Amino acid sequence: MIKADLVKKIAKEMNISRQEAETGVNLFFDTIKEALQKGEEIELRGFGSFRFRERGGRVGRNPRTGEAVNVPPKKVLYFKPSKILKNLINQ
Repeated sequence: MIKADLVKKIAKEMNISRQEAETGVNLFFDTIKEALQKGEEIELRGFGSFRFRERGGRVGRNPRTGEAVNVPPKKVLYFKPSKILKNLINQ
């Protein structure tokens, strides 16, 4: 499913125009993006949560030259599905 499919489904289910549904979907995603940019974790009960993990710095290798390259520490975003969603998927 892509964003356009989501907009179409919401418009149909809520009996609203596609433009209104697209505005709602865009607002939802923009709100999530803003919260993540602030470093906030997001929990959607019954669906899952978006959390950050710290990945430590390390020494990597340039695949072409084999030269050692320092890779700095960074935050990595990951999604953890809820138990309800896991059970739905695994039925």
